[in-house]
Amino acid sequence: MRNNIVHIGAGELTYEIRAIVEIADKLKSLGIQTNMENIGDPIAKGEQIPQWMKQIVADLAMKDCTYGYCATKGVPETRKFLAELTNRRGKTQISPDDIIFFNGLGDAIQKVYGLLKREARVIGPTPTYSTHSSGEAAHAGQRPICYRLDPDKNWYPDLDDLRLSIKYNPAISGILIINPDNPTGAVWPDRILKEIVAIAKEYDLFIIADEIYHNLVYNGESTKPLSDLIGDVPAIAMKGISKEVPWPGSRCGWIEVYNADKDPLFKRYIQSIVDSKMVEVCSTTLPQKAIPLLLSHPEYQGWLEERVERYEKFSNIAYDILKKVPGIVVNRTNGAFYMSVVFKEDLLNHRQTLPIDIPEVCSLVEDLVAAPTTSLDKRFVYYLLASTGICVVPLSSFFTQLQGFRITLLERDEATFTRIFEEIAANINRYLES
Repeated sequence: MRNNIVHIGAGELTYEIRAIVEIADKLKSLGIQTNMENIGDPIAKGEQIPQWMKQIVADLAMKDCTYGYCATKGVPETRKFLAELTNRRGKTQISPDDIIFFNGLGDAIQKVYGLLKREARVIGPTPTYSTHSSGEAAHAGQRPICYRLDPDKNWYPDLDDLRLSIKYNPAISGILIINPDNPTGAVWPDRILKEIVAIAKEYDLFIIADEIYHNLVYNGESTKPLSDLIGDVPAIAMKGISKEVPWPGSRCGWIEVYNADKDPLFKRYIQSIVDSKMVEVCSTTLPQKAIPLLLSHPEYQGWLEERVERYEKFSNIAYDILKKVPGIVVNRTNGAFYMSVVFKEDLLNHRQTLPIDIPEVCSLVEDLVAAPTTSLDKRFVYYLLASTGICVVPLSSFFTQLQGFRITLLERDEATFTRIFEEIAANINRYLES
């Protein structure tokens, strides 16, 4: 090209959760039967959408109004409905104007980070959901800045690490919270959230809280939304229907803005997000129209509770199997539908393998693991996939130095689910002993 047209942050845009699918597809073409446990899509794992929910969407599709543009910030009656849900808690009061819709939280994440001043950094957890880390790093053209989640302490944040990172890096302007957490499945207690809000207030920062899984909490745990704890600190809470309803294909998410009037720079930044949406015109109309009808339907709460009970049951099946395996650190999942497993330090090496029956598959995997960029946990993931057909995601792809893997709890058949985790347990033992 005449000039370099590549964005300074292009190299930071990675998403191993979907990238691993390309490898799985190659192996399928060579005869490997796969169990795709890599991506958080309940529909792909057989979630059956109830008839009443489909009827709501079908009825809306028959109305002309769902085919047109909506207001830039989103459908007014839907924003009013959602503001009232937040305001019923009584802690933080918002108006419909404090809610902005996007085409999924992926869209929201890219705009929220992309419209920051390049020098302004947001510190996030590690390991962290790669859409956040990639979006923030691409905006800055530098590697993500992170605070540590501790696998030996329920995956809770290391608040000393967070505070010191902020103290000695004046570029940090915001803190990211993901609660319940992806990829770890941890649920952060109120005391930790309050401390993070206090740190933000002390250093004059804003907070981004990804709360997409907020209503998927179980095993006796509880947590508060940011709106209950934020006080007068400027903040953005990210919410959506892709995981809870679940309707991931709707690509429908929104942000709630708290305390925009408390800081002129934050207010101007939020206005830039609104202006960006205005240039785009608006987000998709039909799923926004559906939200009040879905969430207020008399069968909705029972539907949600049934799903939460199943995730709780399966989280305990998975934990009871894996906690017996030597050489790994595993925590019970208490929210969302993911589990992250960490290999203990220095147990992985470049010589370990698993048996692969098909020569062409063996050759493909050997080529993949020979690449100098292949991490030790990705090597395990490739061998596990080729040997058993179980597709998980290397933990190192969630921007962490920890070596391990993330797996979903979405398989609906209990016998199949149990078999998958028993196979993983057996193959961890086999791999570490090879």
